[in-house]
Amino acid sequence: MTLKLAHVQRAFAVLVGLFVFYTAATGPFEGLIQRAVFLALVCLLGFSLYPLGAKKTWYRIGLMIDAVLSSVAVAACAYIVVNYDRIMTELPWATTLDLALNAGLVVVILELGRRTVGLIFPLLVVTSLLYAYFGNYIPGDLGHRGFDILFMTETLYLGDLGIWGMLTGVAATIIAAFVLFGAVLLHTGGGQSFMDIAMRLGGRQPGGAAKIATIASGMFGMISGSAVANVATTGNFTIPMMVRLGYPRPFAAAVEAVASTGGQIAPPIMGAAAFVMAEIVGVPYVTILFAAIIPAILFYGSVFMTVHFVAIRRELAVVPEDELPRWSTILQPRKLLPIVCALGGLGVGIFLGRSVATSAFYGICSLLVIFVVTSWGQISLKEMCSKIVAGLEDAGRGMVIIGVLLAGAQILVSMINMTGVGVTLSSMIVAISGDQVAIVSIIVALVCLVMGMGLPTTAAYVLVAAVLAPAMTAVGVDPLVAHLFVFYYATVSVITPPVCVAVFVGAGIAGTNWLPAAIEAMRFGAVTYLVPFLLVIYPGMTMQGGGLSILNAVLSGGVLIITIPWLLSRARFFTYPHADKALAIVITGLALWPHFAGPVCAILLLLILWNIQKRQANKSASEGA
Repeated sequence: MTLKLAHVQRAFAVLVGLFVFYTAATGPFEGLIQRAVFLALVCLLGFSLYPLGAKKTWYRIGLMIDAVLSSVAVAACAYIVVNYDRIMTELPWATTLDLALNAGLVVVILELGRRTVGLIFPLLVVTSLLYAYFGNYIPGDLGHRGFDILFMTETLYLGDLGIWGMLTGVAATIIAAFVLFGAVLLHTGGGQSFMDIAMRLGGRQPGGAAKIATIASGMFGMISGSAVANVATTGNFTIPMMVRLGYPRPFAAAVEAVASTGGQIAPPIMGAAAFVMAEIVGVPYVTILFAAIIPAILFYGSVFMTVHFVAIRRELAVVPEDELPRWSTILQPRKLLPIVCALGGLGVGIFLGRSVATSAFYGICSLLVIFVVTSWGQISLKEMCSKIVAGLEDAGRGMVIIGVLLAGAQILVSMINMTGVGVTLSSMIVAISGDQVAIVSIIVALVCLVMGMGLPTTAAYVLVAAVLAPAMTAVGVDPLVAHLFVFYYATVSVITPPVCVAVFVGAGIAGTNWLPAAIEAMRFGAVTYLVPFLLVIYPGMTMQGGGLSILNAVLSGGVLIITIPWLLSRARFFTYPHADKALAIVITGLALWPHFAGPVCAILLLLILWNIQKRQANKSASEGA
């Protein structure tokens, strides 16, 4: 039975991967058709991957329930495909059949959401549906006139504002294409190449194993876009290495969790939420990409510096030379060219003005061609095909969570828009803050952290973007900056206690309690909590405002990635620790001063400090000699 189920899972996964590859090559079908077919395939795969009652005595009953739910999902999606023209031209009234199919599909999405990402997200969706139906019973500003089942069905099922809306569309096209791109790249050798490069670059430095985790997780994260999946993938290699070399277990778990989280904000391939953001804000994905470059550099620069300071203070070991791959091995064409060609093909597509999904197709094709050429004679044709099929299969599996998540998020967003609760909450926040940008930003940041707990980043971003981003734009914050602000806080919610999913996974691999690891993670990710405010203070952080504005942002951020890790890692430069803290706080304050003179003065103080430290080191060395 298990063997048969594995074959079914693989067949469905490859089918989803092939559907995405085909539509990326030829262009998607009509909107609702593309989304309905994609969601039907994702549901079929989802029920095969996450069967009800698996390994239980009543698994046969679970299989029958899954068969019924799968049939409902396929029937509901097929109905949309068959009736596409009527839905788009006649705006039909909901019938009894429509009510049944809509209810069945919503139940399917919620149940798959429960199985894949936990109970919190489906409960939020159910709450939004109940709020839309019973709104007329709620007193005060949060109440509304209420909507009946027929109107809710017409909104959710018989149009492109509900289940078949923009979020499902992005999942079925752009995000799916990039999931396929990343999976094929990793399975054709890119994953090992990333790890080898990270080991060579960071291994021989103080805290080498932690720096390997930082670099490798950043590289993997740019491709996978999932913090939890990234921790589970790279963490199974980097965390045991750190523990073996004597690094504290909470430290090892925290480094991996934070570095994996940063992959979601790191270009060129950010997490799924970045593609959703491009659609919501109404800007090209390339604009999001360029806007995220400086914040991503600051994030990884701060993690790297924190690791460096902690490694020096705790005298953490480097990785032995005999465990590191040689550059001659890393730079072999068979290992390096697939990555170069994949990213090159992607870049060419974007440069030529092709759609993002088509650009991903170019990258996949370039990757496959060079993989076959460089592997010919090195491995058998059967093994080559096996790796490519494994990439398709892995991509299909990855699309289940994304597809179900965004379909559920689309239900949530449609209910928020229909009831107007997002506008109401934004107005309340603005009224409480007195139109002060700083106060609105602080309120939004805190609410984002709370709302994002226990949710995958994409779902958290969609939720906070619908409810909180309008509050920031209402007080004059640029829409792109507002969405990046809530996006970053939605991202760091996975390392923020008490529900810090990425830390839970890292702590499980490290074999340690999650709370000490979470405290370490907040220290390593400290700059990430500050970067969103820098976006509001410095327009140059998002490559806006001209050259001087960008330079000001870079200088300020460059100082912060030194002083904040210095402060939080308790690194010592002077005999008296309070002198270190006072100086770090002064320099940080200068870096945050919006005037150009502030960061310049901060850099001068750092240079003076570095010169003093260098002289003291030389003096100590000469006295020791």
